[in-house]
Amino acid sequence: MFCVQGIIVTDRFRELERPQTGRLKDVVLMATVTGFENLRFPRKSDMKQFAELFEPLFLGSSNEARRQAAAALSQCQQVPETVAALIGGMPIAIAAIFLTRSKAIADRTLITIIRERGPEHAAAIGRRPNLSPLVVDALVEHHNPPGLAARSSAVKAAAAEQASQEDEAASLRTAREEALRREIKALAGARPQNIPQTPSSATMTDVHAALLVRFARSGEIILFSRVLGQALGTRDAQVERILLDISGQLLATSLVALDVDVADAGFVLQALYPHLREPFGETSHAGALIGAMDRTACRAQLDAWLEAEAEDAAPAARHEAYFAENTANDTRHVGPRKVAATSVNGQPQRLFGRRRS
Repeated sequence: MFCVQGIIVTDRFRELERPQTGRLKDVVLMATVTGFENLRFPRKSDMKQFAELFEPLFLGSSNEARRQAAAALSQCQQVPETVAALIGGMPIAIAAIFLTRSKAIADRTLITIIRERGPEHAAAIGRRPNLSPLVVDALVEHHNPPGLAARSSAVKAAAAEQASQEDEAASLRTAREEALRREIKALAGARPQNIPQTPSSATMTDVHAALLVRFARSGEIILFSRVLGQALGTRDAQVERILLDISGQLLATSLVALDVDVADAGFVLQALYPHLREPFGETSHAGALIGAMDRTACRAQLDAWLEAEAEDAAPAARHEAYFAENTANDTRHVGPRKVAATSVNGQPQRLFGRRRS
């Protein structure tokens, strides 16, 4: 010690330079928790390593550091189950915020804490926003906080209603998928005929439109082309010519002519031709392409395509050679005049043209 103006001053400030084991553990604990928080998608190895490091540091730290660690981990989406059980089993001053806010605690961990700890822990768990029926039953069975029985009945009723709604939605989804499956099988078995239909028969039904969107989304171009050919009533060659136009002009013309919904047509074009997804002003290139088309003109263009295809598919006239055996049937052909000549050595001789005098 030393004296300054009659005041005795000790040198105990030197103790601040000495290592403090408890303080170091607090720092290491918070550094470990911070490192785990920065992992957006922790792997199994990360979870295991954190659980092994956390327990000794947490038990050796001060209560203030424990509260801070519990508050920080209550915001994490994933926490090892052993860590959640350790924090939840701490005194309520430390575990309250974790039990109330953490979404990473499993129901079985909450039920274990309810059974092994006191009513304070049960009250903290009861303030959680979303409680499963199992946790509510455990709370009612062991502690029965005020108003929790009514909440248990409401939770069970809501769970039953949600289960019934899910079952109904699943049945409807199954029915729709079965209907689409039958439609796909029918389309797969019905190949387009060699002779196309008349242009006026090209129509797009709701089922066709839904299948086009579905196959465009999944990238099944073969089934997409089959459905498009079914709607157009045309052959595979015509559909192939439409789809091979990488500008999307021919397909857009066909969709507009068939009166496909603008949103569905734009989605199909963007799915098959990715360059049409690029923005064009306030819309995309696909939207601008469809918006610039007139349905009447597109329908006339589609009818012209189908008429040309029908003419190409018509049987051509049979070709006959000029010197064929049935040349007498051809009015354009003037046959040579056959004249019998005098016989030479007893054999008749044929001459063409005028007879020599």
